[in-house]
Amino acid sequence: MVLTPQGTLAEKLRAGGAGIPAFYTKAGVGTQVSDGGLPQKYDANGGIAVASAPKEVRSFGGVDYVLEESLTPDFGLVHAWKGDRHGNLVFHATAMNFNPLCAMAGKITIAEVEELVEPGELDPEHIHTPGIFVQRVVLAQNGEKRIEKRTVALKQAGA
Repeated sequence: MVLTPQGTLAEKLRAGGAGIPAFYTKAGVGTQVSDGGLPQKYDANGGIAVASAPKEVRSFGGVDYVLEESLTPDFGLVHAWKGDRHGNLVFHATAMNFNPLCAMAGKITIAEVEELVEPGELDPEHIHTPGIFVQRVVLAQNGEKRIEKRTVALKQAGA
């Protein structure tokens, strides 16, 4: 387990997908993120068994930056609104936040799509992730999105 600021995580994925091994960022400078000592593994008694190591900090123009390594996971699992069998993907709303970055960074990317269309049906100007980054496409079997399920409480008498 590693504590990573959200913007840094996004950049680690983007850099990994672009073939950039590491980058400097101001996020985390002067904290345990850069100084080390953050718990990465706990022992049976709840104490720290393994702590994070310090990271390289370098100054540019009098401002300190911490060196962060890029992230290239073995598998990138993404969910897209639409896709074709060549792996071209279109995401909807907030799915644009991390899915394209995860698709780029994964050594093997598997995309689950809500709607599978024929090649050429997607407008090239609206493709968010080109098929070069996707190795497998599967059609989502169940249209239910539990995270988007609306629940309504019944009104109480006299309320």
